[in-house]
Amino acid sequence: MSLFPVFQTTGSGLHANRVWMDAVADNIANMNTVGSFDQPAFQARYVQVQAVRGDGNDPAGVGGGVQVTGAALGDATGQLRYDPTNPLADKATGMVRYPDIDLSDQMTQLIQAQRSYQLNLTVIDRARESYQQAIGISAK
Repeated sequence: MSLFPVFQTTGSGLHANRVWMDAVADNIANMNTVGSFDQPAFQARYVQVQAVRGDGNDPAGVGGGVQVTGAALGDATGQLRYDPTNPLADKATGMVRYPDIDLSDQMTQLIQAQRSYQLNLTVIDRARESYQQAIGISAK
């Protein structure tokens, strides 16, 4: 058990949130990536996170934080759009392939990840203040 488990737990949350925000930013940056008709579209990345159990010395109900376990990829078929002027368009049909990424969904995920990151930072700040208060009380 860590001397200050709150920092370990929130630190794991900060890491998971950072990976989540990076994935969302990558998805948004590539949402207009055009692919040729015969190639798969850019696949959105969705971060998978799992709770980490606390050790036996932790108080009841206190976990060990979270860990990023991997990433799920979105649909490779994407969306077909008619754009015969595009150099990547199929010669016969004029179709190109775009990723199947919804901007409003990605922005919602980005806001959720940012808020979660801010909340973890707030927990760290409050815990630091509490520990400083405790040290100040014990010094008197």
